[in-house]
Amino acid sequence: MTFWLTWREKAHERLDGVGLLALRLWAGQEFLWAGYTKLSAGLPAPAWFAGLSFPFPNHFLSADVNWLAAGVGEVLLGLALTLGWWSRWAAGGLLFITYVAVYTVHFDLGWAGWNQIDSEAGLGFKVPLMLAIMLLAIVTQGGGQYALDAWRGRTQRTSSRHA
Repeated sequence: MTFWLTWREKAHERLDGVGLLALRLWAGQEFLWAGYTKLSAGLPAPAWFAGLSFPFPNHFLSADVNWLAAGVGEVLLGLALTLGWWSRWAAGGLLFITYVAVYTVHFDLGWAGWNQIDSEAGLGFKVPLMLAIMLLAIVTQGGGQYALDAWRGRTQRTSSRHA
């Protein structure tokens, strides 16, 4: 009986954080790709983007600056999220980028999702909402044990014990 309890505890220990790892990897690669796509298009911002109405505080910035900030933010924060480096902050920053994207582009296009994702009909807010929920889980739970954050925390605890 003790063997099964020990095995179960060890399995739980190993699996704890796997869901957060999956969320980080999925959301991180989505934002990396979106940012790369923006940055590879270069400046100036495309005409469709330049005509958007941005929320506060982004409405103080030009379309070109918003385009560049979104691309750089998605790449840097997406990479940090994928690696689990400052996971909560990276997810929070990406949540803000997602909010701006939904406010400016996706919300007016309605509720559309996976089956229309590669068409004009797939530009609604269903997919950004799903990404936002993934990011919210990371903001509230952290990056999990398979994140660089966890490694950094273990290293700091170990070095403070030896000091």
